[in-house]
Amino acid sequence: MPKDIENEVLKNYKQLGADFVAVRSSATAEDSKTASWAGELETYLNTTQKDLLENVKKCWSSLFTPRAIFYRHEKKLHKSKVSVAVVIQKMVQSEIAGVVFTVHPVTKDKNQMIIEAVYGLGELLVSGEITPDSYVIDKTDMTILDINIAEQKEKLIKDKIAGNIKKKVLRHAQDKQKLSGKQIIELARICKKIEDHYGFPCDIEWALEKPKTKGQRSKIYIVQSRPITTL
Repeated sequence: MPKDIENEVLKNYKQLGADFVAVRSSATAEDSKTASWAGELETYLNTTQKDLLENVKKCWSSLFTPRAIFYRHEKKLHKSKVSVAVVIQKMVQSEIAGVVFTVHPVTKDKNQMIIEAVYGLGELLVSGEITPDSYVIDKTDMTILDINIAEQKEKLIKDKIAGNIKKKVLRHAQDKQKLSGKQIIELARICKKIEDHYGFPCDIEWALEKPKTKGQRSKIYIVQSRPITTL
């Protein structure tokens, strides 16, 4: 890595003031309506200063894994100039995380959005390892049309010593609804604003973090938004 970029990364990392960060790849060809790089490039959660620069390099080099090269050929992007931007974000230690599709991805109904939710970090959902809760919302009047609860037996969390680990979900919570009705509507309103801002249907990743002090409410973070490519 060139020294000037190294210095710039470390300087801005310190300004974030976060103990842990997420190091995320974003291909410069990602935001197109025909190709989604979701899951094709690497992401490193709970990164510290010690492995920050190494993880940035790993994100760059993930463009050249067999999977990513095959994807470029499949989408006829192999002759295009594709590089990797790396986003470094404050790490959200989510109690619940998930994705939102601002247009129903199956029925293609533009008046409906779907929220998917899992316990813990969202990586297990994005990689397809676990089935999420799904909630269908009517965007015209912000009402919940359907709730589908999925049993979840394990979640991904940050362990103080071992890093990111899978942990058993407590028995009484395994088949419980992840988000309350109020949280579903609050998240739906945020995602509707994002769709209005960009002017196209969005696939959005979000995380809900527990408050650090008693009496405060959990906070919703939006960590990524991209166009829905399946429409």
